[in-house]
Amino acid sequence: MREVVGLLAARAPRLDRALKKIAHKGGGVVLLDGTLIRTRRRTGKENRKNYSGKSKCHGLLVIALTDGRGRLLWVSAAQPGRTSEITACRHDQLTARLRAAGLGAIADLGFVGLDDSGPDADPAVITGYKAARNRPLTRGQKLSNTALAAVRAPVEHGFV
Repeated sequence: MREVVGLLAARAPRLDRALKKIAHKGGGVVLLDGTLIRTRRRTGKENRKNYSGKSKCHGLLVIALTDGRGRLLWVSAAQPGRTSEITACRHDQLTARLRAAGLGAIADLGFVGLDDSGPDADPAVITGYKAARNRPLTRGQKLSNTALAAVRAPVEHGFV
């Protein structure tokens, strides 16, 4: 089994090569999403890191990039289930690699704060707006979130 996994991993595209390929084909934007792949609970303290408090189950987190039509371009290495999506992207230096390839990414609200490049720089990761308890969303922000959700819809089907 390990030999098969090793062979598949060797054939999988690396992140920098996948980004160069999409940039070479004229793409300017990729879709970014993360998902928890459920696993069975195993005994012992070692498996505690695979428990996702958000999903209330054990699993492994993977980050995926798709094109605008939902075709899978790249999948990250599996991280423990307790890892947040932002942490997994920072581990792979995703924003720096997107900037190097001249690409941008559209992501869900789980990635808010990933691209902290400053107010004057072009964002590498575009996300919607989050409401706070004492600061509800304006009508314009709601419309913006709706438009982003429509563009992001194909990435949700990349994991099926």
